[in-house]
Amino acid sequence: MDSQTLHYALDLVSGSGLTLSPEQRAALQSSLVIMRANYRFHRVLFWGKILCTKQDYFIAQGLTEDELGEKKTLYSLNCIDWYLLPPATDTLVAETSAVKGRFVGDPSHEYELVEMKRQGEGEEAMEEDITLKIKEENRLAATIFVLDKEVSVVPRGAFIKTPLGHVQRNRSFEGLSVTEAGKLSSYFHFSEPVRLKKKSLLEKADLDPSIDFLDSIEEDIPKGSWSLQWERGNSVLVLRSLLWLGLTFYHVPMTPQHGFLYMGTGLKNLDLPFML
Repeated sequence: MDSQTLHYALDLVSGSGLTLSPEQRAALQSSLVIMRANYRFHRVLFWGKILCTKQDYFIAQGLTEDELGEKKTLYSLNCIDWYLLPPATDTLVAETSAVKGRFVGDPSHEYELVEMKRQGEGEEAMEEDITLKIKEENRLAATIFVLDKEVSVVPRGAFIKTPLGHVQRNRSFEGLSVTEAGKLSSYFHFSEPVRLKKKSLLEKADLDPSIDFLDSIEEDIPKGSWSLQWERGNSVLVLRSLLWLGLTFYHVPMTPQHGFLYMGTGLKNLDLPFML
């Protein structure tokens, strides 16, 4: 959610139990402004909080003018001092995916993984135990990257793609109608599209390339991984992810107000297909 509307947005998602203390809100309001100025970000988002066993991570992201382009992710333990996370590469995501259990809350903490690797060929081949050490800071960066890729959500029309390929906020976006807001097809993943590129020209015939350049969450697998509800007297639409418990998206129909917040353990609900 946009740091400039933090207090307003936190109240809209409070129905999910996602909230911050008055002290944390006050600290964020000032520190995110300072962060934007120091790093010269085009826009700063408060991404959410990872719940740990010792102390929690507060996460923020800095965006450039191309909002779907490269973004910087920062973490804090006190809502005041912010530190850059390393970029999440595919290799880093693959390495950290084997780590299980809750986050500790110490960026320098190291997880030890034992892997079996086969050395040699034929009858002389032998299996050896290799111990890998993975820092929690790297695991945190990879988790945020995967979470962004799988469940970050925006309403249809909130962003446009320019002829140069840059993705920017649509200044003429005035919100979805009440009817459209109640449909899953009106919401897109705010990440590089995967399914859209596989569609045929016939399937793309009715799409507007300037706004329909993302994957719809309606096509997510497994079906039923999103919970859509109306709150506050049917004035606010709230989407909750059942795949990443703690991810809540809100949109106020007929206004440009929208955003999402994650407050959870950073663990994926792998049992979801058996729960539906």
